[in-house]
Amino acid sequence: MLSSIVIFSPPPVDSNDLQRACESEVAKGGSVLVVTSADELLQSIADELRDHVALIPLRWGAENGLDLIARVRAANADAAVVIVADKGDVDVAAQAIEAGANDFLVRGPKLRERVRTLLGKLHALLHAVDQKRQLDEYQTQLAEALQARRPIVGESATMRDLLSRIERVARVPRPVLVLGERGTGKELVARAIHFSGGPKSRPLVTINCAAFNDALLESELFGHERGAFTGADSARRGKFELADGGTLFLDEIGHMSLPFQQKILRVVEYGVLQRVGGSVELRTTARIVAATNCDLRERIRRGEFLADLYDRLSFEVLEVPPLRTRGTDIELLAQFFLDSFRREAESIPAQRISVAAMTALRGYSFPGNVRELKTIIERAAYREVGEEIAVADLGLSNEPSVPQFTGTFDERVDAYSRQLLSDALHQAAGNQAQAARLIGLSYHQWRYFAKKYAIGDKDND
Repeated sequence: MLSSIVIFSPPPVDSNDLQRACESEVAKGGSVLVVTSADELLQSIADELRDHVALIPLRWGAENGLDLIARVRAANADAAVVIVADKGDVDVAAQAIEAGANDFLVRGPKLRERVRTLLGKLHALLHAVDQKRQLDEYQTQLAEALQARRPIVGESATMRDLLSRIERVARVPRPVLVLGERGTGKELVARAIHFSGGPKSRPLVTINCAAFNDALLESELFGHERGAFTGADSARRGKFELADGGTLFLDEIGHMSLPFQQKILRVVEYGVLQRVGGSVELRTTARIVAATNCDLRERIRRGEFLADLYDRLSFEVLEVPPLRTRGTDIELLAQFFLDSFRREAESIPAQRISVAAMTALRGYSFPGNVRELKTIIERAAYREVGEEIAVADLGLSNEPSVPQFTGTFDERVDAYSRQLLSDALHQAAGNQAQAARLIGLSYHQWRYFAKKYAIGDKDND
């Protein structure tokens, strides 16, 4: 269905007959608009989400309609452009097509029949253009998703449990809430859920909710119609629409304001939304995966996060463990990051990490978690001129690393307690009974806190 025919009719051109012919043949729900200036024409076809046909007179006075074709293409590359003449001329028609027009229409007797034939041909053309547009978007999303796809590396008990839960929940089309400290790899978990849950060609769309104020976030997520606000020169689909049939990853959802939480509550529950400035109800089948490093239950208690939204997002809650609790995963990840960096930068000579450097890494607390380890290894490999990374290359402080705990009092206490237990376990080389003695706990107390904070391998006593 053609949704918009724009007739360019600058004085002294009379386009009444052309307008009547188009109005009699345009599809139901379509529109015929007559504009009298080139600026109006370009503005009218700027909305790339509609199927536009621009009818341009061959000449009006000394002006030449062929000169407008390039400007129309710049405003909307997918619009159909038709040059209209009072009489047929094979040479002129060829010039129009060569200039970029899609067709050539001759006015005169039987104009309605000619318009009907023209619109029939253009409908098929614009349908093909729309399919190509969707295919291009699909291929772009696929390329981005495949490029961003990275494995989750880890063999510790906590990571094996996490990977098992990812595989189970990936097959169920329900929201998932991913919790964890900064740098632990929450986005990797979201991608693992997506790629394990169906065909790899489905769209995966990511947005950092903390990067936008409410007004911008609403436009990013819901999209907007043309004219919805200053600067909205064309309609735009939002992330919910773009992720339809796939996965929408809402990162840093804990930083959403309460009013905005109310706005997405209905979308999460029912999958329906409206663009900003729109009145049509749209549907999305995107699976929502949300992530945060905030303590959402504490924020609910303080009235900063909606309990209803938490309930709808938490069909499954996956907690990504901090790196300091993952034991030998540090070695696996360190070598993985080194190998990956060497593939990206072939000039890097470093091939391995010394025993002393590995020991230093195991004793470090990694306040920035996996992301920090990646930076440390890549920087060390860049600095090292030989084949082996030494302790000095790591750039670790000689002083005990003290992470900067943030959040509420309770969140900071929990973070410090988790850090204390993790350091003790490292000092005890993974022996939980010895780790308990190092910090003055009974073994029973250790087991309680280890379970509470997901510390260490439960099978390694």
